[in-house]
Amino acid sequence: MPASTKSEIAEIQPARTPADRIRNFCIIAHIDHGKSTLADRMLQLTGVVEERDMREQYLDRMDIERERGITIKSQAVRMPWTVDGKAYALNMIDTPGHVDFSYEVNRSLAACEGAILLVDASQGIEAQTLANLYMALDNDLAIIPVLNKIDLPSANPEAVAEEVASLLGVDTDECLAVSGKTGEGVQELLDRIVREVPPPVADTSAPTRAMIFDSVYDTYRGVVTYVRLVDGTLKPRDRIQMMSTGATHELLEIGVISPEPTPSQGLAAGEVGYLITGVKDVRQSRVGDTATLQNAPAAEPLPGYHDPKAMVFSGIYPIDGSDYPDLRDALDKLKLNDAALSYEPENSVALGFGFRCGFLGMLHLEIIRERLEREFDLDIIATAPSVVYRVLTDSGEEIVVTNPSEFPEGKVKAIFEPTVRATILTPKDYVGTLMELCQQRRGIMGGMDYLSAERVELHYQLPLAEIVTDFFDQLKSRTKGYASLDYESAEDQEADLVKVDLLLNHEKVDAFSAIVHKDKAYPYGVEMTKKLKKLIPRQQFEIPVQAAIGQRIIARETIKAVRKDVLAKCYGGDITRKRKLLEKQKEGKKRMKSIGRVDVPQEAFVAALTSDSEGS
Repeated sequence: MPASTKSEIAEIQPARTPADRIRNFCIIAHIDHGKSTLADRMLQLTGVVEERDMREQYLDRMDIERERGITIKSQAVRMPWTVDGKAYALNMIDTPGHVDFSYEVNRSLAACEGAILLVDASQGIEAQTLANLYMALDNDLAIIPVLNKIDLPSANPEAVAEEVASLLGVDTDECLAVSGKTGEGVQELLDRIVREVPPPVADTSAPTRAMIFDSVYDTYRGVVTYVRLVDGTLKPRDRIQMMSTGATHELLEIGVISPEPTPSQGLAAGEVGYLITGVKDVRQSRVGDTATLQNAPAAEPLPGYHDPKAMVFSGIYPIDGSDYPDLRDALDKLKLNDAALSYEPENSVALGFGFRCGFLGMLHLEIIRERLEREFDLDIIATAPSVVYRVLTDSGEEIVVTNPSEFPEGKVKAIFEPTVRATILTPKDYVGTLMELCQQRRGIMGGMDYLSAERVELHYQLPLAEIVTDFFDQLKSRTKGYASLDYESAEDQEADLVKVDLLLNHEKVDAFSAIVHKDKAYPYGVEMTKKLKKLIPRQQFEIPVQAAIGQRIIARETIKAVRKDVLAKCYGGDITRKRKLLEKQKEGKKRMKSIGRVDVPQEAFVAALTSDSEGS
């Protein structure tokens, strides 16, 4: 069947497509299984992108996405396709594959009726594939299993098809073999989407309800909001109301993404498109909100998304304090593009004014840091990642600690730390080394399943603090890159944790405090005292650098004083004269030490506190 022509594209006018001719679907897969390449072939086959405009990873708009070869933002695109002489409109949402961006996938699934489960024919099912599949099944989506990269010499489609078929409870014949690179099997896949994905259940006469599943900030046009229209219709110049905030706006432009924004006469129930209201305030278009007509509002909003729960916290500070307002504006704009980002103002003795930011994981933190530096030209410091603890004091008061400086002084009854349920998929040869790694990280084994003769699924409950730094790197290096990890938050558990303080010249420096497990307190204290000894310049007096738990010192290093050669002018003479001069210097150093303050240079704070120093 030939690719759709321009006349077919013209036939599908956005506002006139009947609901039974619309198919809303998304692609879900593990990172690097070929989602973006398959999406490229679909765009070419359906004719929405001219050959001369085509480029690899067409839907990945950010430089970071293209450089790293990963999808960070989901992208919606409308494609025409003809089957048996009938023109259909296919709305595809390309979703990210990394565990840190599962919130993007969750939002995309809520806007679809079907999902393509894409599995690399050379690698088989991985942890994130499973996580996304369960999410799709929870949403009652039609699942189309697809094996990608069948053109690779290392591909083993028969074995992978058996794995997928046993997981879904279907025959191996139902797994479609395609190659995103060569285009083989993509036409059959598009035909199958039309046959197997159900059309949206839509009521154009009901009060209008549009679900906001994404939004981006455009410097010239303001907030561009992506919606899935569930009921009713929308057309330009309608006045819409946001049901959670009550804010009202006039629709300046409405249309579909094909794959660039294309204005239309309106959208009807079941369709996916975009709205532009000219709003510049990023907080007025909340992802998960329901938009309705102001003069005929719906009685109740659509079931929203659950708010994403931040897993990792890090302080972000401008290197130059005068950049603080710019950093606040930049985070405001990123929050619109990334609803999972959370932040609140914070003040640090060492680093000045900044923000305490919550992220879904380490990759999420890394991407946000890089976007702040690239897109907004900011020089920033990010402190080492930490998690949230609950502390129960002897008086029965419960304190939430997001920063070690908030840890209560005095007696503590119990400390609770967040945990995660982790799923690790690995070839059977690496089971032993992974069990050892999880035990080192205080993991509790929950079970082990063989998906096939060669692949094993391990279930562990792990403290979140143990996996936010270098757990993923260790996992990959111990399994030569073959293992994959997925996790979800679990209940808090009581743990034997202590606060380690760093003292310079017997004075606490709050910025260097950390909450660690009792067994790891001593190694942490030794590491930090050695690091600070190297970083802090020598003073006129001797400086003890100590790590302490409460009143007990657990590690110490000494920064030697800068000495002046007071004997330089004594050529010979009585030894008592030299001794007198040395005693005088010793008294002076002692007095200086009792009143002297240690000024820690900014570079020392940056080197000791930043997440780079944690090896993450």
